[in-house]
Amino acid sequence: MGLELFRCGCVRFGARIQLSCAVPLRIPIAPTQKPPFSFSTPVPPLHIPFILLPFLGPRCRNMEPVWTCSSLRSFLPFCFLSFILYLDFGGGVMVQAFVGTFGVNYGRVADNIPTPEGAVTLLKAAKIRNVKIYDADHTVLQAFSGSGIDVVVCIPNENLIDFSVNEERPLEWIKVNVQPFLPDTHIRGIAVGNEILEGADQNIAEALVGAFKNVYSSLDRLQLADSIEVLTPHSQAVFANSYPPSSCVFKETVLPFMLPLLEFSSKIGSHFYINVYPFLAYKNDPEHIDIKYALFQSNPGVYDAKTDLHYDNMLDAEIDAVYAALESVGYDKMEVRVSETGWASEGDEGEAGANPHNARTYNFNLYKRLLKKKGTPLRPKIPVRVFLFALFNENLKPGPSSERHYGLFKADGSVAYNMGFTGLRSSDGSSSLLSLKGIGSQGWLVPYSFVLSVCAATLLMVLTT
Repeated sequence: MGLELFRCGCVRFGARIQLSCAVPLRIPIAPTQKPPFSFSTPVPPLHIPFILLPFLGPRCRNMEPVWTCSSLRSFLPFCFLSFILYLDFGGGVMVQAFVGTFGVNYGRVADNIPTPEGAVTLLKAAKIRNVKIYDADHTVLQAFSGSGIDVVVCIPNENLIDFSVNEERPLEWIKVNVQPFLPDTHIRGIAVGNEILEGADQNIAEALVGAFKNVYSSLDRLQLADSIEVLTPHSQAVFANSYPPSSCVFKETVLPFMLPLLEFSSKIGSHFYINVYPFLAYKNDPEHIDIKYALFQSNPGVYDAKTDLHYDNMLDAEIDAVYAALESVGYDKMEVRVSETGWASEGDEGEAGANPHNARTYNFNLYKRLLKKKGTPLRPKIPVRVFLFALFNENLKPGPSSERHYGLFKADGSVAYNMGFTGLRSSDGSSSLLSLKGIGSQGWLVPYSFVLSVCAATLLMVLTT
């Protein structure tokens, strides 16, 4: 009788090393002894960055053995380290398309904004690690290569009908627009359209669930479903009401599409993404909404008698309204994430509240709140995660003037208002302030999980020697 372990070899895969355990090793065990542990399922491949190799053992080349595991005692630290790294670097059940709590939407409906390389410079300077774009432009994706920034790409609304009836179309789309850029560009999510169920096009609404499922199926076929989340952002138009938060429910006309979408999203571990704009609520009803409540400033707040909860800002109330709607249809465990929110720094004469002071106040106070990693009154243990809208002012966007003035940065790369970020240029456009080389030296890309993993592994090795 003996216990079989495996000698592990290394396979190079892009910028990573895959540990592949193939050669069995037998450790003698007395007939009366029970094995100290057993594996009921195969151990999945472990992908690790090159930077961790010095901590794992001998030098690793393609398919060379790195451990001979001559005894169970020497193998245990490797098992524990593998488990820690597996959790830290994507081995969990739920796909995560978000690092930390803060990200930004990078729209490009403009003819005067910085290049994608300039956008990456700004994002790295501001230490923004999550970005959502509204297409899958190859120039943009290439610019993010090696940046360490996680990116969510988007399938345009007009593609959904075709994607819902032809399973090969999303597969082709992913092969062209996602797979070639991996792993150097960290594509962590695919948004299937944007605000599909707000009622503008019934045919696209009917296609959403089918397209959503086919995109996930395509990722699964390409073995990418464990690292890329499938999502679809909604507008608040899917709700019948949202005040007070506890009374929020989905519109009856939306439920035939929303319920199967929620069922499938829950099954694959996707989150509920919502576009929330306190600015629009205030702009439409400035006489009855306290602007301090919308701007995270000191105010009396709002009390929800049903839940006995107090809200001191509108964003929290609107997020909890979404949780209430999800709970009403049986999905109280699904996490809500904000796919868009922001405040316009300029607007037309009738657009109340659209000015640089309010834009800076909203975004700055929101940013401070997100850094605290707090939840909402209804879900205090789930940190709020937000994609701010937007990176740049976009001069070609249609609609009222406010639509062209949501940017944290102006077209020349200077800051639109002071939030503590540094621009490509000073506000008078006189000189360049940043370089990619200088930003790279800041070292913000090293995740804290790496430090925890190394510390834990070191401790285990000390204890077992």
